[in-house]
This record gives sequence, C-alpha cells and structure tokens, in this order.
Amino acid sequence: MSLHPNEVLLAPVVSEKSYSLIEDRKYSFKVHQDAHKTQIRQAVEELFDVKVQAVNIIKVQAKPKRRGMSRGMRPGWKKAIVQLREGHTIEIFQGAQV
Repeated sequence: MSLHPNEVLLAPVVSEKSYSLIEDRKYSFKVHQDAHKTQIRQAVEELFDVKVQAVNIIKVQAKPKRRGMSRGMRPGWKKAIVQLREGHTIEIFQGAQV
C-alpha cells in the first residue's frame, strides 16, 4: 500500500515519557495502521529534512472502557519512535519543557 508522507505521520505523541526521550534524539509519532518502518523513515526524512538512524514500532492495544452500564472499547493505534542521527533535531518539539 502506497501512502503519501502526510498520510503516514498522523500526529506527534504528547506525553511526559515522549518528551523525556527528546534528549536522546528520539521522537514519538502516531502513525497510520498500515505504515511500515521504511515508509515511516522516508516520511520523517522528507517532511522534517533530517536523517533517521532507527525506527521502532509499537502497537498500542485497545482498552475496554465503561461509563455506568454502557460498555465500549477505546480504539488501538500504532506508535513509532524515531531516533535521529547525531546533530539532527525536529523543530516542532523544541519548545517542550520536560
């Protein structure tokens, strides 16, 4: 399946853990369910003009949720942790305070 780079990366992951990884040049993104490591690497390099060293993918499992008597499921999603080469950074994460 061929995805455009804008379709591969959906959103940055905003959490304390993801911001603490920025010191190690690791950035977390929510990605398309069908995207694989090569597509994620190419999308990050094209959109942010950086060089990628490694890509790790994590499938976040769906969670059961309940409000009163009604039950439901929070949907699962795919997360990618991208490590950049030495000297490269992504500017959108620069204002983050850990």
